[in-house]
Amino acid sequence: MKKLLGSLKKLLAIFSPITLLTGGIFAGIILWGGFNTAMEVTNTMEFCISCHEMRDNVYEEYKETIHYKNPSGVQATCADCHVPRPWVYKVIRKIQASNELYHKALGTIDTKEKFDQHRWKMAKRVWDTMKSTDSRECRNCHALGTMDLSGQDRTARKRHAR
Repeated sequence: MKKLLGSLKKLLAIFSPITLLTGGIFAGIILWGGFNTAMEVTNTMEFCISCHEMRDNVYEEYKETIHYKNPSGVQATCADCHVPRPWVYKVIRKIQASNELYHKALGTIDTKEKFDQHRWKMAKRVWDTMKSTDSRECRNCHALGTMDLSGQDRTARKRHAR
């Protein structure tokens, strides 16, 4: 603490308090802007499929789902389903994603065979998250009260009727 106060006194001897405050505000704006830009870039479809594990496995399957191709032309991207919108939960999810980067470096799922070997565990983790958040990300687009359950398959109808 004494060292910090000593450093602050040295800075105040060189720069005026107004200069330090202005510099601090400017640095804060730059850092916050960079942080938010990084958050937005990592929420794009291009970012999600930039690694071959996603592009070669789940992306090909996703392109055959109603979330990709449907009569209305509205697409749900990876972030729509896998990244919370509320800021605090979004930051927590981004921190959790560092585990995915760790496994990317290890090569845990870098082949189709390895991906398939871990697929159930990864899917279960997503399903557990959906359950613990009461399908928060789904409800950003879907409203239970306006769903036509008769048009859904048996599994979906059973889940949505709860």
